[in-house]
Amino acid sequence: MSAPVSDNARGVTGPVSVPLLDVNRGNGLLRDAILEAVTAVCDSGRFLYGPDVRQIEESMAAVCGTRFAVSCASGSDALLLALMALDIGPGDEVITPSFTFFATASCIWRLGARIVFVDIDPVTFNLDPRRVEAAITPATKAIIPVHLFGQCADMDAICEIAARHKLHVVEDVAQAIGAEYAGRPAGSMGDVGCFSFYPTKNLGGFGDGGMLSTHNEALAAKLRLLAAHGMQPRYYHSVVGINSRLDTIQAAVLNVKLSQLGQWTNARRANAARYAERLAAEGLDQHLTLPCEADSRFHVWNQFTIRIPGGQRDTVRSRLAHLGIGSEVYYPVPLHLQECFSCLGYEPGSLPESELAAGEVLSLPIFPELTADELETVVQGLAQALTRKRAAA
Repeated sequence: MSAPVSDNARGVTGPVSVPLLDVNRGNGLLRDAILEAVTAVCDSGRFLYGPDVRQIEESMAAVCGTRFAVSCASGSDALLLALMALDIGPGDEVITPSFTFFATASCIWRLGARIVFVDIDPVTFNLDPRRVEAAITPATKAIIPVHLFGQCADMDAICEIAARHKLHVVEDVAQAIGAEYAGRPAGSMGDVGCFSFYPTKNLGGFGDGGMLSTHNEALAAKLRLLAAHGMQPRYYHSVVGINSRLDTIQAAVLNVKLSQLGQWTNARRANAARYAERLAAEGLDQHLTLPCEADSRFHVWNQFTIRIPGGQRDTVRSRLAHLGIGSEVYYPVPLHLQECFSCLGYEPGSLPESELAAGEVLSLPIFPELTADELETVVQGLAQALTRKRAAA
């Protein structure tokens, strides 16, 4: 299975020497097992609510260390369903970072609640608990910490604040399946954990897919009800839900791939350690900021995100692309400055750490199948790009 990755995954415009991501390498190794699982679903005709769906739910509950896991159609739906189940609506406020993917905030907007953007810790890129405390008002009902790039937010501090103010905590775990905070799995520390199985995630399907984790039996039942049009029994609707089901074919693919998650995580962690070693050996850590694994964290490295200061990030990225090295900017415009949220009244300078990160971050290839030679090509390409930058200065 050697079909090329998309231009977006490459992050380059010309010939590719190292792609940002190559999902086909990992999928190719499991091709026969995946086809066998998909064929079994096709033969069964149980394309919705088949046994593979129940199996992936049970397996994900085990991964998260929670009593329950409820599947849905996407990570975006998972966030929306979580807030729906917690009765978030007009007049409520929900605190969330601005430096994250759009879905973290759009779920709040769709329910008519007010988004309260809070700045990040510049080291981990995650929600800063000190700023969370300062943003709480009588209207605050929930906090959505995002475990960005594969590393958990400071959940002890966030959960303590939430408990003191009687707030719900919804974990956005889209990029952090298998991550831990002080030995506790991501998705097990808040009221609900929200996962994505988008193909580029550490555990990715062959399309969209999502999962919700919780310890609360009543909440799990409500999530399941809301994800099925609020229908139970058939054609009887006690609440207005949405249509958000994980297809059995996607579940079958995920069940095959889940067996490899630990191995893939170890490979990502090894790649991250190798990057840190090689970038430091080349002296590049003096000219850019390397990501780190914070205390009490187990980082699963969905992204290896460096910071390039001095307004030179885009120039360096362009030079890497010229060398055929994929990279990506997650995220170039923080959410509080997006046009669609302009009515919230945030101005440039409102969240300085988020805005600075948006101008400096660059994610490098770190997928599990990345070879040692490819990693070295990235390091040498980055050295070349930074040397040219210094020479030009």
